[in-house]
Amino acid sequence: MISEAMQRMTENNSVIRAMFEEGKQMAARYGAENVYDFSLGNPNIAPPAAVTEAAIDILRHEDPMLVHGYMSNAGYEEVRRAVAGSLNRRFGTAYGPQELLMTVGAAGGLNVVLKVLLNSGDEVVVFAPYFVEYNNYIANYGGVTVVIPPDTASFQPDLAALERAVTPRTRAVLINTPNNPTGVIYSAETLAALAGVLRRKSAEFGAPVYLLSDEPYRELAYDGAEVPWVPSFYDNTLVCYSWSKSLSLPGERIGYLLMPDSLDGAEQIQQAAAIAGRILGFVNAPSLMQRVAARCVDEQTDLAAYARNRALLYDGLTALGFSCVYPAGAFYLFMKTPEDESTFVARAKKHRLLLVPGSSFACPGYVRIAYCVSPDTIRRSMAAFRALAEEVGL
Repeated sequence: MISEAMQRMTENNSVIRAMFEEGKQMAARYGAENVYDFSLGNPNIAPPAAVTEAAIDILRHEDPMLVHGYMSNAGYEEVRRAVAGSLNRRFGTAYGPQELLMTVGAAGGLNVVLKVLLNSGDEVVVFAPYFVEYNNYIANYGGVTVVIPPDTASFQPDLAALERAVTPRTRAVLINTPNNPTGVIYSAETLAALAGVLRRKSAEFGAPVYLLSDEPYRELAYDGAEVPWVPSFYDNTLVCYSWSKSLSLPGERIGYLLMPDSLDGAEQIQQAAAIAGRILGFVNAPSLMQRVAARCVDEQTDLAAYARNRALLYDGLTALGFSCVYPAGAFYLFMKTPEDESTFVARAKKHRLLLVPGSSFACPGYVRIAYCVSPDTIRRSMAAFRALAEEVGL
């Protein structure tokens, strides 16, 4: 028998992953070209050439014990120094290597920081819609997820609701911008107001409320949109970052956790994070990919290709009568369902369209469509979307 906690997590297994597996089965049955799988945020654009070149050069010319051996739990100091230097150039900051922990992706960073901060029963506030796995990450450490309902007019965080939701048990607020699943970027005005709420509540309860910023999509912003640097608004901010999306490296599991010296208890948090990574079994982030990331810290994937996909999908769906949130970032389209969500998702599947239900993000009545696919997939899918639109009476 498995543990009760794992029984619950197994029952609540990610709909996104389950749909991805179903898509592979459908592709085998009908042919991949006849299945339109928009379920998983799995980049279809190749990594920048510099990434491959860096990996080859490191393997050929660097000391194998440096490339494949253990290092400090926080990661190679020269790698953390390179990451800090990039952040400092971009955001006018002065971070040092001691403020960074190299992690097994952004998810690894989130698990580390939640392990460090949470006591059993502590609360973490999230804004719907949000990435479904947050629930499990928080539960891993005995935490309680407090969900703020979505503001479907703007999909910016509802700060009046946040003010009411923060209690003496609130340990952290977790945000994700650009947002998965909406593609919305939280504005500077929103972040400034959010910081004001957290400062007031921290003073009221006599303990810091930390802001956790999950940022795997930070580099994916279109039409000149700016993604504000969250720590500039609130000193008690920790940032979880991954190169999974910005360099198209989701399977390499490489990222970092930024723990600025401005944090209340910064030194203690920094030391505990390095130990937490070891306790959780990560031990350290993948050594080769740390060294690749250091060389490619300012590289970026092909944003123009994603922007073309966004326009192709958004224009095609709205022309058919569907209502969609226009995404400023990430690579997801959040579309309103013209009927009951579960009925619509099932109906779409009959047309071999795999769409993730909004209820998976605590926002029923929508579906998420990942457009990090080939443009040909989007073009071929339009006949299926047209048939679906006719079927629901659009």
